[in-house]
Amino acid sequence: MNLNIGVIKGDGIGPEIVTEAMKVLDRTAKIYGHTCDYTQLLLGGASIDVHGVPLTDETIAGAKKCDAVLMGSIGGDAKTSPWYQLEPSKRPEAGLLAIRKALNLFANLRPAILYDELKGACPLKEEITEGGFDLMIMRELTGGLYFGERKTVTEDGVLTAYDSLTYNENEIRRIAKRAFDIAMKRGKKVTSVDKANVLDSSRLWRKVVEEVAIDYPEVSLTHMLVDNCAMQLVKNPKQFDVVLTENMFGDILSDEASMVTGSIGMLASASLNETKFGLYEPSGGSAPDIAGKGIANPIATILSAAMMLRFSFDLDKEADAIESAVAKVLKEGYRTIDIMSEGKTQVGTAEMGDLIASHLA
Repeated sequence: MNLNIGVIKGDGIGPEIVTEAMKVLDRTAKIYGHTCDYTQLLLGGASIDVHGVPLTDETIAGAKKCDAVLMGSIGGDAKTSPWYQLEPSKRPEAGLLAIRKALNLFANLRPAILYDELKGACPLKEEITEGGFDLMIMRELTGGLYFGERKTVTEDGVLTAYDSLTYNENEIRRIAKRAFDIAMKRGKKVTSVDKANVLDSSRLWRKVVEEVAIDYPEVSLTHMLVDNCAMQLVKNPKQFDVVLTENMFGDILSDEASMVTGSIGMLASASLNETKFGLYEPSGGSAPDIAGKGIANPIATILSAAMMLRFSFDLDKEADAIESAVAKVLKEGYRTIDIMSEGKTQVGTAEMGDLIASHLA
């Protein structure tokens, strides 16, 4: 199979970690008889440097011609980077929101897995994490507060800001169906997270999710308020299978889940539309303070590449091989600095990529 992949290397550590993911993809393709055809695209600060804007029509068109897009981290240091002297609509993150909307990437999947080999890096008590955990956060990505109308005005001499949180039933239904479909392949349990005791949007969310659940009698559905969910993620993460929630809640909860796994450098993600097209990226930031030092953790990006093979190309065997290679390298005691612990062997970004590629079956 020829894999037609768009590549957005991004900013900060993005180029370093994407390079390692491509190395693993190329090795996987060679072993299993595929070819990788890469199209380089610009987004975020890298696009601002060249074009003056974080996202161009050319990048959108180029992405649409690909079967999937692998992306690094976007953005820079908000205090020092000239990108953040620009108006908000021209900053790096604006390009990320815009490409999600342009490609209709409404479903964001963020697995949070605690590997047994990394339990020492988990900040939770050992009795909580014994045996590890494996949960999937399913975040609606193109609606809600981040895409609602917003304005800042002066009212009666007082500066006042407005942000609108809006969802319609169709937006909720399509993300709920995707969550239940994924739960059918996992532990057949969905926890829908909202703030239905306060928000009308959450009450509609709960109503539509319950309607969708009727078509999935094998999947158990529970509802949980977002504040309670934030507490439960650190109290008992093993209780969760698929966590379904709206855009802002998912943004916050997925970052919390990443730290429960020991490092945000371990958290992959996929953003999917209604076809098999997806954009795959690590959940962490661009970490400009360590960019170019060769110490960034590429595992989240490599695992994102595995998700790409699984969800966009239906190459489950190849995805399993990458995930198994990551587990083998961790079991042998190799660590980047962010997950380093006593008695383990510290390696850099490129060496970690080499190790994972060499462990592919």
